[in-house]
Amino acid sequence: MTGNDLKSARTASNWTQAEAAHRLGVTQAYLSMVERGNRPVSDDLTSAALQVFPLPATARPIEDRPAAKAGEEFFKRALGELGYPGFAYMESQQLLNPAELLLLALDSEDLDARVTEALPWLPFHFPEMNWNWLTSESKSRDRQNRLAYVALLASDVAQKRGDTQIAEKLHSRVTALERSRLANEDTLAKSSMSQAERKWLRTHRTPSAAHWNLLTDLKAEDLQHVF
Repeated sequence: MTGNDLKSARTASNWTQAEAAHRLGVTQAYLSMVERGNRPVSDDLTSAALQVFPLPATARPIEDRPAAKAGEEFFKRALGELGYPGFAYMESQQLLNPAELLLLALDSEDLDARVTEALPWLPFHFPEMNWNWLTSESKSRDRQNRLAYVALLASDVAQKRGDTQIAEKLHSRVTALERSRLANEDTLAKSSMSQAERKWLRTHRTPSAAHWNLLTDLKAEDLQHVF
């Protein structure tokens, strides 16, 4: 979250700086410096702002959370909390930033198939997520091919639904990852795949999946029902 985000949330609520500072538990002078960008938005202030203002999930702080500890139940509940229809019935106390949740899933060894098909829903519904952080972290973990393919699926679904603006925005993220495309073969978070499955997918995957060196049969036509 930036100071500008905080200012936008305050003005959208029609609060003066003094009113907002009181509700946030800080001084007006301090809030003024944060909104001008002269001070960073601290974790404490972010937590307070998330309770006071109707901020989007993309404003939530991003934590350093290991993917190994995030199991199937974790992903389903976190997706449900963000509003994903397939798991909306599940209660969750996990309030994750969408970019953090997507990275955790992409960095997983084996995801449940229903979780994997939910991943393109994240960039489709949160196209303004922190892409700089997500791209940088994905590259550091050699997950950029997975990220590019998920963003491409989301872009294709957006195009089919007539959401041209979102489609173009997401496709630009895919294009930006082209230079860092990995030549090594990978799966879409399904490392336990058998050799027979791998062999079949090499000849039956989509050209886009082949381009990104991914062994997956997930395609945009399969995802219309999950959006």
